[in-house]
Amino acid sequence: MTEYQPEDLTAFENEIAGIFAQGLIAAPVHLRAGREHELIRIFRKYDIGPDDYVFGFWDSHELCLLKGVPREQVKQSIVDGHSIALIFPQYKVYCSGIVGSLMGTAAGAAWALKRRGKAGRVFLFCGDMSAETGIFHEAVKYICNFDLPAVFVVSDNGLSVMTDTRAAWGSADPWFKGTRFESKIEYFRYTNAWPHSGLGKLIKF
Repeated sequence: MTEYQPEDLTAFENEIAGIFAQGLIAAPVHLRAGREHELIRIFRKYDIGPDDYVFGFWDSHELCLLKGVPREQVKQSIVDGHSIALIFPQYKVYCSGIVGSLMGTAAGAAWALKRRGKAGRVFLFCGDMSAETGIFHEAVKYICNFDLPAVFVVSDNGLSVMTDTRAAWGSADPWFKGTRFESKIEYFRYTNAWPHSGLGKLIKF
C-alpha cells in the first residue's frame, strides 16, 4: 500500500476542490473529508496490495490513491471529468456513479478468485444508504454463505445526499449489526466536511 498519511488525502481533496472552484472540471465531483484515518486503518489492517481488487462508487478519490494509483494520474482523470467513475484496470480499481452497480460484480470477482485459486481479495467501499439496497444484502449474503475472499466496507456519514440516515432506517444501527454478515463487513461512522456533491455553491463553467 502506498504510504499516505491523513493529511496527504486531505491535501489532495483540497487541491481538487480548488480546481473545481475555478470551473475547470465540467463534471460532478464528490469530495470527502473526515474518514482519512479510517480508510488508512482499513488498508493497513488488510494489507491491501497489487493482487487485490477495489470497487467504489462516486466518492473514490482516496481509494485510488491508497490502492497505489499515481497521484497525478488520479488528478488528471478527475480533471477529465471522471471523478464519480474512476477506473484504473492496471491497478485493479473499478468505480461507478450508479448506486449498487458494482456489488454483484464484486461478489462475482471474489467467486472467480476463489474458484480459480488465484491470489487476491475483493474490497468494496460504499456508503450507509447504499448498504440498505437489496443488491448489497444479496451480495453480502452470497460472499458470506460461500466464504468468498471479499470485504464490504461501509462508510456511514449519517446522510443519504441530504436525508437523515437514521430517519430513513428507523433505527440507530445498520440492518447488519448483530448478524452473521458482519464477518464480511467493515463499518465505521464519520462526518463529511464537504457537501454531498460539489462545493455547496454555484460554479460557472
